[in-house]
Amino acid sequence: MPLAREEREAFLAEPHVAALSIAAGPHRGPLTLPIWYQYIPGGQPWFLTGAGSRKHKLIEAAGHLSLMVDRVEPTVRYVSVDGAVARIDDATDDQLVEMARRYLPAAAVEPYLAVARREHGPSVAVYLRPQHWFSADMGAF
Repeated sequence: MPLAREEREAFLAEPHVAALSIAAGPHRGPLTLPIWYQYIPGGQPWFLTGAGSRKHKLIEAAGHLSLMVDRVEPTVRYVSVDGAVARIDDATDDQLVEMARRYLPAAAVEPYLAVARREHGPSVAVYLRPQHWFSADMGAF
């Protein structure tokens, strides 16, 4: 059964790992990768990726992308959203910290940030303008 707008936005706001899909060119399936993201209901989902990475270049070339999150307990539920790339900005350290705090236990945040700051290089923040939503809660099986 499809989720109501408030339900799907609340579900997307939870810290799931999303599957990101971007067109990868002729005779190729989409590039689909797991990614951490941030979302506040009613806003634009965003995520960080390496500046100049393959992912970044494909996003710029395609101009559109999809995010999908799911769970299997306590019920099978998913939300998929796709749309145009609203903007791509240089990422900030505050965004990196926000993402780490969203996904990692408190004790792991600082060690992760130390590695990310030292080894990951510059990043960009990609913002999605939601245009199409697909969602369902299929109940408990």
